Amino acid sequence: MSLPIREVRVTPIAFPDPPLLNVAGVHQPWALRTVVEVDAGDGLVGLGETYGDAPHLDLVRRAATALTGLDVWDLNGLRARVAAALGVVDEPDRHGLTGPSSAEKTLARVVSPFESGCLDVAGQATGRPVSDLLGGRVRDRVPFSAYLFYKWAAHPGAEPDEWGEALDPDGVVAQARRMIDRYGFTSIKLKGGVFAPDAEVEAIKALRAAFPDHPLRLDPNCGWTPATAIRVAKATEGLLEYLEDPTPGIDGMAEVAAATGMPLATNMCVIGFADIAEAFTKRAVGVVLSDHHYWGGLRASAALAEICRTFGVGVSMHSNSHLGVSLAAMVQLAAATPNLGYALDTHTPWQSGVDVVAEPLRFHEGAVTVPDTPGLGVTLDPDALERMHRDYLDCGIRERDDTGYMRGFVPDFTRRTAAW
Repeated sequence: MSLPIREVRVTPIAFPDPPLLNVAGVHQPWALRTVVEVDAGDGLVGLGETYGDAPHLDLVRRAATALTGLDVWDLNGLRARVAAALGVVDEPDRHGLTGPSSAEKTLARVVSPFESGCLDVAGQATGRPVSDLLGGRVRDRVPFSAYLFYKWAAHPGAEPDEWGEALDPDGVVAQARRMIDRYGFTSIKLKGGVFAPDAEVEAIKALRAAFPDHPLRLDPNCGWTPATAIRVAKATEGLLEYLEDPTPGIDGMAEVAAATGMPLATNMCVIGFADIAEAFTKRAVGVVLSDHHYWGGLRASAALAEICRTFGVGVSMHSNSHLGVSLAAMVQLAAATPNLGYALDTHTPWQSGVDVVAEPLRFHEGAVTVPDTPGLGVTLDPDALERMHRDYLDCGIRERDDTGYMRGFVPDFTRRTAAW
């Protein structure tokens, strides 16, 4: 069954984002994404979602023009066409929370939404969910983690948002309780790297006291030196299921891993297939947080999981600010990943119900049921797409810049990589 692509539509969108704090600064009032529609005719339209920063958007648009006539089944041809359209381009990760850039990573970032769209079309045409195209479902429900952030009550000059302020252990616990009451999450992750490490350890201890049965994680996004990471790992022994990217680089992670019994997870030092040999040989990580948006799509992420299984390394999934197309893709991938041993990250609660899909997937008891419908299991809401595209045009933001936005309120702020 040949399914040639007739048209690819690329639409940048924006949606409100709370003032979430991290090692790089603070989220701006609007988050940017790009929606890709792969149209194979006869009502078969596949969806992809990716970053919305202007340089990345330009590359996605350039690649889209090269895909007309490609059979959606020809995913090797997809990668080849995108590579030919882009040439050699190294597009940096501007917010600095997903590891170093490279030409290979840039290609992977651009391929991903088109692959998602092609798989969505193929699933619709054959009447099968995308999980079946990735090897078959091994679970019916996919667990997610409550993803906590230190945050301001509101963006400066705006009214407080529904989540309120969280700048100390009490605020973090209150945020966790509200998120768990609403979504039923059974594990918790705290984004760190914002305050001194001892203060963040106190927040973890407060979470453990409030939620004695919930696995806990802490992610300072490489905010600490190896010496500090070792000290924190020892201070949190027995409290955390893993410590995520406590310090920069494979060598730094290996030093921490060798000195502690703490499992270390990463989405910042193992960010492409070329990193695996060194990281695994040096035993730098115990868990890789895959992310189909920059690993090159769903099939590449499935291949990553198989490599991890070979080497006895755990697997979960990283999250950035995203909407329902990305969530559906994560769920389909997770459904077909046998060795997925940890609840996934998600930013969905922070979008407060705003979405670009007609019927977003729902959380029940902290998990999402895998759709039985063909393809990704979600459809685009054209009115929402148009509205969110207008928001993109009106918001004035064209690139994510957590550091620059923070400097508008704290002029001497600098990104805190290995700052403690």
